[in-house]
Amino acid sequence: MNGSAVAAQTKLELAMTLRRGESLLVTLAIPIGILVFFGKVNPLSSITGDPIDFLVPGVLSLAVMASAMVSLGIATGFERRYGVLKRLGSTPLSRGGLLAAKTLNVLAIEVLQVAVIVGTGMALGWKLESTIIPAIGVLLLGTIAFAGIGMLMAGTLRAEANLALANAAFLVLMFLGGMAYPLAKLPNTVESVARLLPAAALAECVRAVLGHHSFPVGNFLVLLVWAIAAPLAAARWFKWEEA
Repeated sequence: MNGSAVAAQTKLELAMTLRRGESLLVTLAIPIGILVFFGKVNPLSSITGDPIDFLVPGVLSLAVMASAMVSLGIATGFERRYGVLKRLGSTPLSRGGLLAAKTLNVLAIEVLQVAVIVGTGMALGWKLESTIIPAIGVLLLGTIAFAGIGMLMAGTLRAEANLALANAAFLVLMFLGGMAYPLAKLPNTVESVARLLPAAALAECVRAVLGHHSFPVGNFLVLLVWAIAAPLAAARWFKWEEA
């Protein structure tokens, strides 16, 4: 793998991501908006105690989902549609180098997201804990899971269908992920389904780590299964050209 080519492509990927207004809306504006708005909603305070302590872990998880699944998946889908992936595969960059560059781009965006969300949370009264380091480890596992889902959709669906499904999945998982509203307040059947999804598993694990609660082993195992199964499925069925 050509290191200089990967570095150049990573820089290009990052520049294109930061220039896409819709990408910034999903990855930064929506998570920050949710944190600020719901942090001031009194009904949420009566349900969760301090809403900021509840919201910061959920919004961090939401940000990972936005960057690793939605932004990465949609951009890759349209690159596949217009033959960009095919052309890059024949350059010194190689397909492996392209995937490495995309991975580094997602991680760079997530560093920015974490910094902005944590900073906003602290401005709203949240206290930064030393457990942020293990929480970042859980977020990285979530990144693997959601990147796998995003790449699976991008590599198997037509670009327009991938765009619609990625946005729909984002909205559904945002509401069923326990990110801005407690899972326990959902109807029992809905809660049972939600706990099998990667969004809820990630949010519950991050919240437990940052809140010094007992670690939810069941949620972690659900997240681990998604982090293994989704990338394997993407590797198995990803097609570099749109039929």
